[in-house]
Amino acid sequence: MTILGIDPGIGRTGYAVLQQDKNKIRLLACGCITTPVKIADATRLLEIKKDLTSLIKKWKPDVLCIESLFFAANSKTAMSVGQARGVALLAAAEYNLKVIEVTPLQVKISATGYGKADKRQVQKMIQTLLKLKKIPRPDDAADAAAIAWAGIGR
Repeated sequence: MTILGIDPGIGRTGYAVLQQDKNKIRLLACGCITTPVKIADATRLLEIKKDLTSLIKKWKPDVLCIESLFFAANSKTAMSVGQARGVALLAAAEYNLKVIEVTPLQVKISATGYGKADKRQVQKMIQTLLKLKKIPRPDDAADAAAIAWAGIGR
């Protein structure tokens, strides 16, 4: 099974592709889709959609795992994250991917076994679990790897 993990955002959308073969799980790719601040939001969302479509075509995932939207203090940030999340869900629907939504708590527990783990603890455990030489960078890519990890077995 191949899982595409998405950490949505309008400026940076993190992605990670994990492949599970029996009990072996490996990271095939990770990175960020970035969009320029000075262009219209609609154009930024279109760029995210195009890049996600390219990733789906290249890696042919069975599942898209994405973090559930949580309510943030900054409503403008929550709105743009929600829009980027919607684009990812649209791309998944276009390619008939199963969608798994995970909460930040589920991501933390899946990676560390502890629901109050901080970002650094989660990243370090993802490095260990996937047997990586270093933590994926930028943070959005590492977060996407943790989100994909949380989707395994769901």
